[in-house]
Amino acid sequence: MKTLLPTSTAGSLPKPSWLAQPETLWSPWKLQGQELVDGKKDALRLILDDQIQAGIDIVSDGEQTRQHFVTTFIEHLNGVDFEKREIVRIRNRYDASVPTVINAVARMKPVFIEDAKFLRQQTKQPIKWALPGPMTMIDTLYDNHYKSREKLAWEFAKILNQEAKELEAVGIDIIQFDEPAFNVFFDEVNDWGIAALERAVEGLKCETAVHICYGYGIKANTDWKKTLGSEWRQYEEIFPKLQQSSIDIVSLECQNSRVPMDLIELIRGKKVMVGAIDVATNDIETPEQVADTLRKALQFVDADKLYPSTNCGMTPLSREIARGKLNALSAGAAIVRNELLGK
Repeated sequence: MKTLLPTSTAGSLPKPSWLAQPETLWSPWKLQGQELVDGKKDALRLILDDQIQAGIDIVSDGEQTRQHFVTTFIEHLNGVDFEKREIVRIRNRYDASVPTVINAVARMKPVFIEDAKFLRQQTKQPIKWALPGPMTMIDTLYDNHYKSREKLAWEFAKILNQEAKELEAVGIDIIQFDEPAFNVFFDEVNDWGIAALERAVEGLKCETAVHICYGYGIKANTDWKKTLGSEWRQYEEIFPKLQQSSIDIVSLECQNSRVPMDLIELIRGKKVMVGAIDVATNDIETPEQVADTLRKALQFVDADKLYPSTNCGMTPLSREIARGKLNALSAGAAIVRNELLGK
């Protein structure tokens, strides 16, 4: 029997303090060599346990083995020089020093397959695995080779498709592509961004998701949100085309955000991961607050297609707060599930 309103997280969860600096993005590892290899596995088991204890239905690796949701994948590819760095504007919001594409990009070996295999061995629950989307990858690099955002995106889409097929083969149930860039470059998204994403999922039989958020709770993102006015209608620009796409699940931000709920109507027919946990605050939601967000979403998405989730990743939060938020997500989903089942 399939769970009604299955809960999951959008992506990252805080790493244990013995593995990496807590509450920090791009946090450096505290271990090295074999100790780091073992430490990452221990962290994977811990974070899986945190999710199971909180009653999360669709579990993930919490990105425990990655320093960053985009660059860790790129580090494993040929054609990108991490020594040669340039300052670029990321998602039109903040400047960052990023690696340079110096040659044709290629994936010589699997990136996350061993981690995914290890996680699969630890649990019978459905697993969702996140990969960076093609457009968000090109937005995190300086391209000195293709000289075309679209060309580079297509190359990354082919590489992501190779990785996704191997993740599916080791038993991953849902593959999610993180595309925060979809909230910024609307013309490109509609011209070729969604098409590149569809290239990345080509031939997959498992479920596919795209996660489009307003970012981690870091200053550059919270400052940007302040400029967006009383209604955040970014999704309106891209949902009509996404609704026509082959992607199964669309993940979006709803808790404490100014996204008008009725925009979900534009993706009618898709499964929707509704962000019911705000990751930009240390305040832990009450189950009732979560339930309220889910009830509002149910006006625009059928109950069998609603997947309660978090707005974005929780890396910048403490483990204690992240656990509290996971518990609230489960408890809030349970309230609405019982209402729907007439209990």
